[in-house]
Amino acid sequence: MRFQGKVAIVTGAATGIGGATALAFAKDGADVVLTDVNESALGERLKEIEATGGRGIAVVADVTQAVDARRAASKAVEAFGGIDYLVASAGIQTYGTVVDTDEDTWDRTLAVNAKGVYLAAKFCVPEMVKRGGGAIVTVASVQGLFSQPNVAAYSASKGAVIAMTRTMAIDHAGDNIRANSLCPGSVDTPLLRFAAETHSPDDPESALEEWGKLHTLGRIAQPEEMAKVALFLCSDDASFMTGAAIVADGGLTIRL
Repeated sequence: MRFQGKVAIVTGAATGIGGATALAFAKDGADVVLTDVNESALGERLKEIEATGGRGIAVVADVTQAVDARRAASKAVEAFGGIDYLVASAGIQTYGTVVDTDEDTWDRTLAVNAKGVYLAAKFCVPEMVKRGGGAIVTVASVQGLFSQPNVAAYSASKGAVIAMTRTMAIDHAGDNIRANSLCPGSVDTPLLRFAAETHSPDDPESALEEWGKLHTLGRIAQPEEMAKVALFLCSDDASFMTGAAIVADGGLTIRL
């Protein structure tokens, strides 16, 4: 129970890495505020948390809207008295070069993946300051550090998240707030399965297996594995870590 008496906000908490992180926080003692646009899936995740004896509230919120980000932070304070941790996990995957990516797709990708982090932090950081400090984990991607073909908007958004996180680490170190980025490789999430269905509509499982073989460990990750890294970065065990981009990619990027 590393996080007993602490309060965590997790964006994108209905499914995937965010959902696994919200559940892991609750199991480790934290009170959790779950935000997502997917109301039904968000409710199911909250039921899962409550079934384990954890405490949480669900806030249906669009991370691209300041009014929603402010409301989520306010609900956390109202329900649990403050905010200690933010895990900004909400994100979308888009494909295209700079030539064939339309402007709406570009704007939406940057809004969800980068602006969403900015807005969440904007309203959570002041509440962390009131508590004497805290920790932020932004879920970026190895594609923010490296890249591949056909992900111009996505890689730009994740690179922005990593750069923003470094700056937050500098700006708020004096407030006793640490900020780090988590950079996963391929993780078995709804986003990855959507990509697999797009890539191989007749046999998406073969695409997942093929992508897993690109990783040195020979498989894709499970969301729970990323949640463990996120909680470590929030915990006192990572007390001297800030501004880092932590690559948890099963050895995907160590090969040329």
